Amino acid sequence: MAQYFQIHPINPQPRLIRRAVEILREGGVIVYPTDSSCALACRLDDKRALERIRRIRHLGEKHNFTLVCRDLSQVAQFVRVGSQAHRLIKALTPGPYTFVLKATKEVPRRFQHPSRKTVGIRIPDHPVAQAILQELDQPVFSTTLILPGETRALEDPVEIRERLEKQVDLVIDSGVIPYEPTTIIVLSDDLPEVVRRGKDDGRLQSLLG
Repeated sequence: MAQYFQIHPINPQPRLIRRAVEILREGGVIVYPTDSSCALACRLDDKRALERIRRIRHLGEKHNFTLVCRDLSQVAQFVRVGSQAHRLIKALTPGPYTFVLKATKEVPRRFQHPSRKTVGIRIPDHPVAQAILQELDQPVFSTTLILPGETRALEDPVEIRERLEKQVDLVIDSGVIPYEPTTIIVLSDDLPEVVRRGKDDGRLQSLLG
C-alpha cells in the first residue's frame, strides 16, 4: 500500500522530503510533481525499481527514461556538454525542457539510445522535485505518469493514489499538476534541434526564435 504525503508545493516540509528520499534509497518507486506533469521516479542504480516502472506503464526495453538532475554541474557528470550546449542549458534551466545529449560512461548502456548513445536529461523547476534531488544528492530516472491506453498524464494525486496505491511506494500530493509535455531539444554536435515543441516559459522562443 502506497504512502501518501501532502507536501507544500512552495515550501516543502523537510521531514517529508527526507522520508521520500529514504523510500527511494530503500528501492521504492515514487510519484512526484514536476513543472510539467506528475511523474514516476526511482534511484539511478535501482534495476528492480526501474522494472516496476516499466510494468506500471507497459514500457518496452527501448523506452528512453529521462535522467532528472539537480543542476548543471550534476548534468555534466552524465552527458557530454559542449560550450554552446552549456550556455543553452544554463539559460533554460531549471525549466520544462528535456535535453538529449551524448551519454558518458556513468550512464549504463541499457539506458542509452542504442545507436546514438544519447540520454535525455531534465532540471525541473518545481520546489518539491528540487528538494528531493538536493536531499538524495544524485539524479533519478523518471518518466511521465501516462498509464497504458491513455494519452495524457494523470494530474490529480488523489486519483493517482486510488489507481496506483498497490503499485508504487509513495504518492506525493503537492496539488493538481496540469499536464504539458516538455519541449525536447537534441544537442547533437553542440547544435540545438527542437524535435518537440511542448511547454515553454518563453525563454526558448527568445533564444532560438
